[in-house]
Order: sequence, then C-alpha cells, then structure tokens
Amino acid sequence: MTDVQILSREPVTPRRRDAQATRAAILEAAKAQFARLGYDRAGLREIAAEAGADVSLIKRYFGGKEGLFTEALKASFQPDRLKEWDRAAFPADIATMMADAPADEARTHSFQFLLRAATSPTTAPLLNLAVQERFLLPIREWLGGADVHARARVLAAVFIGFLVERLIRGEALEGREREVFMAHVTATFDALLGGG
Repeated sequence: MTDVQILSREPVTPRRRDAQATRAAILEAAKAQFARLGYDRAGLREIAAEAGADVSLIKRYFGGKEGLFTEALKASFQPDRLKEWDRAAFPADIATMMADAPADEARTHSFQFLLRAATSPTTAPLLNLAVQERFLLPIREWLGGADVHARARVLAAVFIGFLVERLIRGEALEGREREVFMAHVTATFDALLGGG
C-alpha cells in the first residue's frame, strides 16, 4: 500500500456511545422485568438483552442487581410533579384521573412493579426507603400545615388505594356511578388537604 493510498483513506469514526441513553434503556427494561417477574426471578442477562445492552454495563452503571432495583424504584416516582399541582384543583383532578381508565401501559407497569416490590420480603425494605424519600417527603413538603406527617401518610394510602382500584377495574366509570364516585373522591382529597 502506498503513502498516497494511506493518506486518501477515509478516517474510521468509532461508533459513538450514549451512556445516558443506555442507562435509561436498562432502567426501563429493569422496571418491566421486575414488574413481570419480581426481584428474585428477574435476570440481569434478560434485562440487558431487553435494553439492547451488554450485561456488564449493569454492574458498571448500577453496581449490580440490588443497585439496579433501587434505581428502578426511584425512577418509578416523579416527586417534582406534585410541586406543579394547583392545590385548589388537586381534589377534582385526582377524582377525574381515578374515574378514568388507567392512562398508559408504562404507568401501569410502573405501578405493578411497586406492588410486587411491596409484597416481597427481599425488596420491601428497599421500597420503604424509596417511598420515604421520593413519595412521602414531597407530599409532606407540598401539604405543609399541622400534623403533616400523619396527613401525608393518609393521603398517600388513599391515593394508592384508588390506584389499585382503578388498575383492577381497568376501564373508565360512566354515568351516575362516575358522578357519585368523583364527588366522593373529590371530598376525600379536599378533606385531606385541609379544605373540608
């Protein structure tokens, strides 16, 4: 090969890696696998395959299965959404949401993942930590006022109960049943916010 041929050859550009996108894909795959199979039965190789990633990246990004599970739990909560919610509209907004069918499959999977985590002795302590940090603390900060710890816990329990009911029902309520349901849900959350 001549010097001219070497100089004229196109430089080989290495394929660009997107660590952030890969990490996000692994998290999404983990949430789906943990929701379907639970912590004990979900396999790291299967999670990596679903994410289109090498299994060694799970150790690199998350430290292993427990670290991945903990991060997947944290990613299932969106604490910042509550800060943007108008307190006056919150009870009626929640009533409408709970009267409707489950919004999308991703959120349903996320909630099923949390339910599985709550029922496993292995993962319940990890869920408790995530709930305290990413769910109850933001609720307490948003609620404020007297007896905020107890009120936040009741609000969280009621909210989760309605989510379970909606998940089991699987379809929107209609007619008179919807009206009565929404009136009671609105009154419940209004009272928890201190308006009732």
